[in-house]
Amino acid sequence: MKIQLSKLAHARSGDKGDAVNCGVIAFKEEWYPIIRDVLTKERVKQHFDGICLGDVERYEMPNLWAVNFVLHNTLGGGGTVSLKLDAQGKTIASAMLLMEVDVPDSLEV
Repeated sequence: MKIQLSKLAHARSGDKGDAVNCGVIAFKEEWYPIIRDVLTKERVKQHFDGICLGDVERYEMPNLWAVNFVLHNTLGGGGTVSLKLDAQGKTIASAMLLMEVDVPDSLEV
């Protein structure tokens, strides 16, 4: 079944120059493998098509039940020079949580 990622995790994001750092943290330890397997670099790049114009880096943090992403060339030059409304990338976490992901039918959310 498909559900919104926001049912499984919370997220935080912010700027790193012209890149956005976005961490996605599972609410429960048993949900970490789901977000780890579903949130690939390719899937995140596709989700932010037209927003993230550069590469996507991915880091697993199993001890925190989290996956962290760095989305390069996303902020139009960075917070001090960007003309984007969200020059610090704070809304990227909320946008990430809107992603629909496949989960086992047996999962109780």
